Amino acid sequence: MTTDSPRQPFPYALERLGVIMSPEPGEPLEAEGVLNPATGRDSNGDLYLLPRLVAAGNVSRVGLARIVVEAGRPVSVRRQGVVLAPDRTWERGSQNAGVEDPRVTYLPALGLHVMTYVAFGPLGPRTAIAVARDVHEWRRLGPVSFAYDDELDLDLNLFHNKDTAFLPEPVVAPDGTESLAVLHRPMWDLSEIRAGEEPVLPSWIEDPRASIWMSFVPLAEVVDDVRAIVRWRGHRVVAAPEHPFEAIKIGAGPAPIRVPEGWLLLHHGVTGRLEGGMAQQQNVNYAAGGMILDSAEPWRVLQRTPTPLLTADTDDERSGTVPNVVFPTAIEEIEGERFVFYGMADSKIGVARLVARG
Repeated sequence: MTTDSPRQPFPYALERLGVIMSPEPGEPLEAEGVLNPATGRDSNGDLYLLPRLVAAGNVSRVGLARIVVEAGRPVSVRRQGVVLAPDRTWERGSQNAGVEDPRVTYLPALGLHVMTYVAFGPLGPRTAIAVARDVHEWRRLGPVSFAYDDELDLDLNLFHNKDTAFLPEPVVAPDGTESLAVLHRPMWDLSEIRAGEEPVLPSWIEDPRASIWMSFVPLAEVVDDVRAIVRWRGHRVVAAPEHPFEAIKIGAGPAPIRVPEGWLLLHHGVTGRLEGGMAQQQNVNYAAGGMILDSAEPWRVLQRTPTPLLTADTDDERSGTVPNVVFPTAIEEIEGERFVFYGMADSKIGVARLVARG
């Protein structure tokens, strides 16, 4: 695994532009913040933000807001309501409820927008999927199920999972089948379900910290029946924490994009100290990093940033529901330039320009 060096600088950088969306005063669905958005275009080509809207009690919904572009850059949004609310039993728990942190990938092979999101239900956060021909109306396909692999000696269905995103193009999976590839992040902490419970992991997992994994879905199965997209197999680790800004854990950000070097994956790295379990992350710092994944075998990391591309430096990023957070979740091209949308301190949404170095 190669990383950034003075001789081989990481080929991309982020230039912060500012806040694009803040909670609307007096709007109860945004009382605790707007954050961590997906993006997508409708049938007319208009660009939309799909933000996580957090109401009182930490109840999340996925909204829809048209992005306003001026002089070639996104500057604000016009709200158009809610597209997903936690109205299924598996999206509602006794202590929490929500549909959270959507990522959207348009898959030309299916002619569909595919949304992965966190369904916060009775057993905690689980990955779920919805699909749409147009970003205005979404069809739920339900929670993801992970195929058991005897060689792994690990049932991923037992654990929480977040930070999921499909690659936009099929790949040839390690088993030789043309497949959809999806990034995700299993989490081994079971204490929120059973106090004091410690996960028993197979010996081959060298690093128990939350890491980026990849799984696969045979394309032919999904073409035959789109509901097959929730059945993932061929699980493997892509990247574990490696650098100081990733000391606690890492997770995938937006769906990777094609670049001359391969696939560009933005991710977040976390440092600090977790207190009170997963729901009480008040003493941490989230920063944005980057990786280059191999073009043909995207489970192989060719290069990664030893230091962040973006850190929590502004007041909007340092102060909020969870202080000191930049959390990239979407990339879009506008008039020939690429822009990254990211959560700011779990309270607002920012935008940065993605630029190629040299």
